[in-house]
Amino acid sequence: MYVEKRKSGNSTKYYLVYSYRELGHVKKIRKYLGQNLSKTDLENAKKEARQQIKKRIVDIATDVFRFSLTKTQIKRLNKYNDKIGIVHLNKEEWDEFTKAFTYNTNAIEGSRVSPDEVRAILKQQTARTPDEIETKGVAKAVQFIRNTKEELSLNLIKKIHMICFRGSKKFAGELRRVDVGVFDSQGRLVHRGVDAEHIHLALLDLVSWYKTNKNKFRPLVLAAIIHNQFEYIHPFEDGNGRVGRLLLNFILIKNRYPPINISLEDRAEYYNTLQEYQNRNNLLPTLKFLIKQYKKTLKLVPTKRRKR
Repeated sequence: MYVEKRKSGNSTKYYLVYSYRELGHVKKIRKYLGQNLSKTDLENAKKEARQQIKKRIVDIATDVFRFSLTKTQIKRLNKYNDKIGIVHLNKEEWDEFTKAFTYNTNAIEGSRVSPDEVRAILKQQTARTPDEIETKGVAKAVQFIRNTKEELSLNLIKKIHMICFRGSKKFAGELRRVDVGVFDSQGRLVHRGVDAEHIHLALLDLVSWYKTNKNKFRPLVLAAIIHNQFEYIHPFEDGNGRVGRLLLNFILIKNRYPPINISLEDRAEYYNTLQEYQNRNNLLPTLKFLIKQYKKTLKLVPTKRRKR
């Protein structure tokens, strides 16, 4: 948000302006602050207008959830949830899942730490290199999302990032102040995150949508939407993939559903599902992909104690 001044003769009118992108077009919301304001009056007017704009953004934002669904469409999506069998992991199974998830989620982002090295690092008391710090950090984040009683919030999202990257990234737990893009292996831009100035409101909208809609969607569908939309926003300078996959499992665990590990060997398909969502508002590829990953997760963490 920024203050716009308009001079007319000897007078100056002030407006608070918020720019946002909707369906590829830049739009603006302006709130009139007053005329010939003192510095104090301007600051007071800005505070009130900022709150009004935030409420307005929550009402009109279509860039955060760029599709609307009928009851029939929601029902059809929710049926995919029935393909997930509910499994409650014991301590040993959670340990195995944590090691597998930590290895794969870091490797997807370029870490060269091997599965055996992950196991060794998690036994160490201290971490020395950035790779070791992030290995232990992701494992701690898995433990956090398992045990926390917190609801989804902006603070929770920032906390997960902080747990993962404290000590390895100077911006751990901080929303980015720069614009970022996601590039493929050929260096082509495949996704540009939400403009830095809009990140805070975009995340607040994400949380608001979750609170309003969490009872409409079954856990797998809800988790897929939150994960994909988080990746669309891309709120951190780095580490968005790992935090997004932790949020996916946070939603599942919150609803007493089993966690899902996304395998490194399926990274290309995973990215394709994100592209389908970002470019065509199509959630089905993500749901089908997550169901396949869930079946792979059960093979990594074998258990026969299954309940529907």
